[in-house]
Amino acid sequence: MKRAFKIAGCLLLVGLLAATANASEKIIVGLITKTNTNPFFVTMRKGALEKAKELGIELRTFAGKYDGDVDTQVQAVENLIAAGAKGILITPNDSKALVPAIQKARKAGLVVIALDTPLDPPSEADATFATDNFEAGLLIGQWAKAMMGNKDPKIAMLDLNISEISVDVGRDQGFLKGFGIDIKDPTDIGDEKDPRIVGHDVTKGAEEGGRTAMENLLQKDPGINLVYTINEPAAAGAYEALKAAGREKDVLIVSVDGGCAGVKNIDAGVIGATSMQFPLRMASYGVESIVKYAQTGVKPGATPGLDFYNTGVQLVTNQPMEGVASISAKDGLGLCWGK
Repeated sequence: MKRAFKIAGCLLLVGLLAATANASEKIIVGLITKTNTNPFFVTMRKGALEKAKELGIELRTFAGKYDGDVDTQVQAVENLIAAGAKGILITPNDSKALVPAIQKARKAGLVVIALDTPLDPPSEADATFATDNFEAGLLIGQWAKAMMGNKDPKIAMLDLNISEISVDVGRDQGFLKGFGIDIKDPTDIGDEKDPRIVGHDVTKGAEEGGRTAMENLLQKDPGINLVYTINEPAAAGAYEALKAAGREKDVLIVSVDGGCAGVKNIDAGVIGATSMQFPLRMASYGVESIVKYAQTGVKPGATPGLDFYNTGVQLVTNQPMEGVASISAKDGLGLCWGK
């Protein structure tokens, strides 16, 4: 009998120790960004780290070595599966190429949330937390239309790349819609026939690319007076090209991003208006959602009427236009990217 009690006591002790160990194990969440050099993703990482600290969970961060580095992102997914992570937040470098790795993660029981850029198809992730990029483009298109007034517009479209990823398409087509241009196929860049559009060129979302693209389109029509840009680095490059041509004073530039540098460029007269995104909010909400899933089994949902969770967009300009809600650059600097 004594021996039986001893065995029972030992088993109870082992059970208590195991329960204590399990209770003390932190929830692991992974964040995989496109790169760790782009300020947008640096801000995203900051938001995730702050929320992880607040919630007392372990955040493991990874990033591609360069924009488009799929292999590093795939390896990061593999690492997180092996580590027993509860979920993954990812900004995919290639929305299609990453699908097999994401499928493997979900099959292993991880919840996967795409940030900023959806997978292709979006349903391959459990959820997507992102800017409504069409709305971001729509806002700067509406504002530009109001600013141009009765001027005859000659529009340069400075897009991202030839791949036509959803972020690129949404902003481009939203801008055209906001300006009142028939966009034909909303999933296709450059199919419009409107004579007000001088042309499209690609920038890779970089300042150097924006400069080159602007130079190319100025050669096509030196009379360009309105420039749409995929993001603020491209806008800065376009401005330098216009300045070199002596046109910086009479050409209106609009953009999307809302980083602090871009907002400062509104005060400097480089950009007329920009649509601000909230990457810090995307990451923070993402961490919260995975922790909720780990604790309750409830997966994140989408904004009603959309197939993703809309993390918001805000027009920033120092020249407000009637009918287009906006905030000033001063207010924007207190909010840039959600800080």
